Amino acid sequence: MKPRKSNLTQIGANPDEKSHAGGLIVGFFHSGISVTDLDRSLGFYRDELKLEVLVQRDATDEYLRRMHELPFTLVRMAFLRIPNSTTVIELLEYRGVELNRPMYVPMDPATGHICLLVDDVHALFDRLRARGYRARSAGPIEITAGPNQGSWAVYFEDPDGYPVEFIERLRQ
Repeated sequence: MKPRKSNLTQIGANPDEKSHAGGLIVGFFHSGISVTDLDRSLGFYRDELKLEVLVQRDATDEYLRRMHELPFTLVRMAFLRIPNSTTVIELLEYRGVELNRPMYVPMDPATGHICLLVDDVHALFDRLRARGYRARSAGPIEITAGPNQGSWAVYFEDPDGYPVEFIERLRQ
């Protein structure tokens, strides 16, 4: 059965109708992050990082259980847009299932991170540290090699320990 058309531009996608033949990748829609407490995570992503909430809802839809093959009772979810882009982050709080807390160590397979561009990584570092968020380093680190040489970056952990990198790119 062919999927019906929907207005995906509301939450990040801008499909090109000409490139849908053959199952090709046509764009990036969103990245999902599972959280233990949606409200606490919104305090970080929405309130501290200023991501815009596009959609927030509690879902009990059967298709979600079928798609994930999980017996959860509820999924609290929020789609947040990254400023100046169509990129969306989906926060997901699953209820009614046992949760396992991963370690998020960079070299472990199946772990990841997101990286957000910022205009002043030092000011962001100071603000997030003052609010009690944990950075992985004592401050922003200058990137001294590779394609981002001359830029500055720092990793923080969201309320569940998920790594979020912030980079201030070298201004040309």
